[in-house]
Formats: sequence, structure tokens, C-alpha cells
Amino acid sequence: MLKGVHHVAIICSDYARSKHFYTKVLGLDIVHEVYREARDSYKLDLALPDGSQIELFSFPLAPSRPSYPEAQGLRHLAFCVEDIDAVVSKLVARGVACEPIRVDEYTQRRFTFFADPDGLPLELYES
Repeated sequence: MLKGVHHVAIICSDYARSKHFYTKVLGLDIVHEVYREARDSYKLDLALPDGSQIELFSFPLAPSRPSYPEAQGLRHLAFCVEDIDAVVSKLVARGVACEPIRVDEYTQRRFTFFADPDGLPLELYES
């Protein structure tokens, strides 16, 4: 049966901008990067500390995906953090706008949202 999430795949509109965001702003490590000439596409594998990965793709002329108002499909990608205040402070210092920190009414855990360069909703969820 299922043991966990291996990776999440994201198609970006500007590869260099998104690569910078995920590696320099969020601090993810590069596992592997390849340019696939037949597809005119980059594929960048990024590692999170728990062993899961984000695959970042670039495809020419990829259509935008509607996010707001909320559309069907993947709603957002949430990252687990130990100290949400510290992570939000680092993101804000790096120019990333974050929503105010809220408390989940069911779990009493603190969380907030921000967006990647293409507007993909990302969440920080304090463990």
C-alpha cells in the first residue's frame, strides 16, 4: 500500500525564476537537473529533508492553471515546519509576501499561505 509522498510535480512559466525561488528562497537541495532537448524542457529534482521531492518542469507555452476562485484539482502544497515565525521571517526578508498566521480550528496548529512565482498556493504548517 501507500507509504508516503515521493514527489510533487510543478510546471513553471519561467524556469530560471522558479529554480531561484525553490533553491535560494526556500532552500531546497538540487538532486538532479537535466535539459530534455526533444521536449525543449528542463526537469529539476529538488529534495526536502524528509526524503520527498519536488520535480520542477518547464514546458514551452504551458497554459496557466486557474487558482482563484478555488478550482477543482490540487488546492495547495503544504510544507511542515517546526517554527513558523522563524520561517515566515526568513521568507519576508527574501521578499516573499505571506498571509497572516492563522490557527487551524480543528488541530490548533498554526499555518499560513504564500505563493511561488507562478501563483501556486504554498502553505507552511507548524508541527
